[in-house]
Amino acid sequence: MARTRRERSLTETLLSITLGLEAAMMFFAALVIFGLDRLDPDWLALVYGGAFILVLVLAAGVQRWAWGVWFGAALQLAILATGLLEPMMFLVGAAFLALWVYCFVRGRQIDTQKAAWLAERAASESTTEQGDAP
Repeated sequence: MARTRRERSLTETLLSITLGLEAAMMFFAALVIFGLDRLDPDWLALVYGGAFILVLVLAAGVQRWAWGVWFGAALQLAILATGLLEPMMFLVGAAFLALWVYCFVRGRQIDTQKAAWLAERAASESTTEQGDAP
């Protein structure tokens, strides 16, 4: 018996994509911090970067729950904080924070509109079926 897949909300999808993009960005950020010798020993940049990437990927998988969205929002602040090691990360972190907020707000709007449309469609179908009954 085949299992049906759970339908993901647009908000969940957009936030997961954002976290995935941030994981890719963090790979390059870790390389920059490693190359510029911002940490002593410098290999710690790769270790911390790898751990941060893992956390971002795991956070992308828990966006269906409210606590997962809050966790993802907290990670946005952590990305901003990487600007303390490399000042350009303040700009990159601010851009991703803006993307996160936009995806959250717009995704919720579209999910609400979709739910209303589906409810209206279901109501019209049930009215049509009642009208066809003898």
